[in-house]
Amino acid sequence: MRPPFPLRFLLFGLFGLARTAAAQDIPVYPPPAPYDSTGLGRTDAQTFANSQVVGMGPSKGLIVKYERIPGNFSLKSTLVGDLTSVTPRIPDYNTTVSKNANLVIKAYAPLLNHPHLKLVLGLNYDRQEFQFQEPAASAPYSLYGNIENKALTIIGTQLAVIRPVDAVHWYIFRTKGELNGDYASNELNVTDYLKVTSEFIYGWKRSPTFAWGIGVQLGYNLGRQSIYPVIVYNRTFNPRWGVEALFPARVLLRRNLSPTSLLFAGYEVASNNYNIKLRNTFATPNNPTVRSLELRQIDLKFRLRYEHELLSFLWTGIEAGYRYNYQFNAFDRTNSTRDRIINSQFGSTPYASLDLFIVPPKKLLQKAERNRK
Repeated sequence: MRPPFPLRFLLFGLFGLARTAAAQDIPVYPPPAPYDSTGLGRTDAQTFANSQVVGMGPSKGLIVKYERIPGNFSLKSTLVGDLTSVTPRIPDYNTTVSKNANLVIKAYAPLLNHPHLKLVLGLNYDRQEFQFQEPAASAPYSLYGNIENKALTIIGTQLAVIRPVDAVHWYIFRTKGELNGDYASNELNVTDYLKVTSEFIYGWKRSPTFAWGIGVQLGYNLGRQSIYPVIVYNRTFNPRWGVEALFPARVLLRRNLSPTSLLFAGYEVASNNYNIKLRNTFATPNNPTVRSLELRQIDLKFRLRYEHELLSFLWTGIEAGYRYNYQFNAFDRTNSTRDRIINSQFGSTPYASLDLFIVPPKKLLQKAERNRK
């Protein structure tokens, strides 16, 4: 099936992205390709190293994903510490969440694609929606009214610098800026919602089937902005099994079912940090007028994921699992002390998601390989 010209133009751009994620002489896509053990010992197996290994899934250029938690689950919220001395007679807030859905759109494109230096631009949009069975009109629980009426939105852009040093060593630097919160387009103030994260990873490519690296990330993986260690471990053990890990955030065991189907199982720590502007202010012991809250969400997801090729340039992913919510807490953003105001937690529940993603077609990659040789 030959895609129309505009789509072919996009796919050629995505091919450039695939090359940024692939070893120079051993194309990662179309993985999972048949495992070629005869070529693993070649001294010219690769010219420049990176974090990808033979057998990993296809490079994704455009991703559209919809995640939904079926059924109802609980939300329990309490005020923290001596807050009740300032805002008395406010009981705990317990309700049922009747809807929690998440739409994610991501796109990546190469800005520079040289063997020794690659720059990749990324864009992302994320919208998380909630509906609650019981209204929460009283402050500070009116926070949930803000969320229900406006949803929680993330709009971001990132730049990744991928630097293959030689046949063994590589490093990656990435910086991302996002606008996170309950804003609408007509009231957006960048400084009120901006979140910035960065990471640096240095790694070693031991063979076409084994790459690993260590680094640091400045981000919000555990709710607040902090520096976290990062370990990359990508390894293909045999024609069927492999592991892909960005520890501690994500570890996945991979099963190559066929050249066009993959199965993954593992866990992921999913975290979000949103800025919320309140309609109704309230007082705390350290701040007489709280106008803005920082909402920190941390989920532990146990995942089972299946990916399959639909067309030469289009794949689908189906995922199901179980979500354990560690926290959904609110902090005073208008106070430099970042006092915690509300302790909240969702009930554990299963979830499911469906996504489509565009990848470089096999014919384009094969043609590029012939031209390179």
